[in-house]
Amino acid sequence: MRLNPFRALRPDPAVAHQVAAVPYDVVTRAEAFELARGNPRSFLHVGRADIDLPEAIDPYDPRVYSKARDALTRLIAEGTLQRDHVPGLYLYRQTMDGRSQTGIVGCVHIDDYERDIIRKHEKTRPDKEDDRTRHVLTLAANAEPVFLTYRDGAVTDALSAPVLSTAPLYDFTAPDGVRHTVWLVPNPAAWVDAFRKIPVAYVADGHHRSASAWRAGTQLRAGRSDATGTSDSDAESDWFLAVLFPASQLCILPYN
Repeated sequence: MRLNPFRALRPDPAVAHQVAAVPYDVVTRAEAFELARGNPRSFLHVGRADIDLPEAIDPYDPRVYSKARDALTRLIAEGTLQRDHVPGLYLYRQTMDGRSQTGIVGCVHIDDYERDIIRKHEKTRPDKEDDRTRHVLTLAANAEPVFLTYRDGAVTDALSAPVLSTAPLYDFTAPDGVRHTVWLVPNPAAWVDAFRKIPVAYVADGHHRSASAWRAGTQLRAGRSDATGTSDSDAESDWFLAVLFPASQLCILPYN
């Protein structure tokens, strides 16, 4: 499968703990509102922009997506989010209750999704797909990664070890007790090459996000084809954000 470095928009390390937010779809509007209360840097203002509009407004109203775009623009303008100068990959570790899992953050390709190289195990709801597709297209960005897993081996373990011995870019514990640690990968080409030898990955979480990224990417590709008469398959919008965790590190928890 294909893995690609990308120029991330990422937080100033001094305020990363204020930006970090739970996934958009694990909280209600009321819960998201409370989590972001008094914190204009919270990424929930982007992922759940309905919290910044009157409660009576439908969460799929066009004003919600415009508000999300405004919030992202504001976070960039004020320096809370900063664009990397060169494309990169990151190692991302989550630690909870004494257990850790460390994945590689990069971009994966919509063609791999379509060809079932990225494999799914859930059906999706059209309304939720429509929502995140509009979100991606309005922001021209993937606001959250898809959680993928793959069958790991000695090569990826060997690539990870020296990176994890260096100082991280970010290391903080969120209010829910989960510790988040992120390292910049110094040799992204080696990871790209290693993933060429990995035949498939699986969507562990994010079926709606991945379906929406595919829909947005194919829609933008069709627009390029109409405009130029060609349908290139390596535009930035053909890739979507993912974090790929090794299967050997995962633990299935009860959903209750």
